[in-house]
Amino acid sequence: MTDETELSANYEVRCWHSVVQEIAHEGGPRSEPLIKAVAAVVFRNPFAGKHVVDLSPLTGPSAVLGRLLGQRAVALLGGRKVQSYGKGGIAGLAGEQEHVVACVTTVFGDALREAVGGGRAWISSATKTAAAGASLDIPLAHKDELYIRSHYDAISISVPDGPRPDELLICVAVASGGRVHERVGGKSVKDLTA
Repeated sequence: MTDETELSANYEVRCWHSVVQEIAHEGGPRSEPLIKAVAAVVFRNPFAGKHVVDLSPLTGPSAVLGRLLGQRAVALLGGRKVQSYGKGGIAGLAGEQEHVVACVTTVFGDALREAVGGGRAWISSATKTAAAGASLDIPLAHKDELYIRSHYDAISISVPDGPRPDELLICVAVASGGRVHERVGGKSVKDLTA
């Protein structure tokens, strides 16, 4: 079964969205640009408007979401390697935050790690319930070590027409490096190879 077949068998996708931010400097000297990107998918929430105890129909097949969103996000970096990542989502107003969380568990996260070329660190996340057009700040952290301070960052996404009340928006974020002009110390990328 292809990823697209598996996706359509488990989720009623309405649309995909992406955001790319390229930062050359933050008022200091120009440097290698930092590329941050988000890939997002919006699909029907099968549990909108009702309380359901078993959320496994969202969790079980979520590896395909992690894999496809990860692949899309990596492509947005234009050939640069992923150094940091994050995940998250928004439940439309007829849903629950827990519906989003059910989509981005370890099943999703392990597939995301594979899609971005590996990652040993816990994946930072943000989830909430909100109206269409709400903004979500997706936290970013280094993919191999959570405590690399230079890579504590975030990127925002807002989908003007989503999620609708009976939809979920699920997204992943990646970055090609740490913050531009980072200089507050702490554990660094060099410590990973030491």
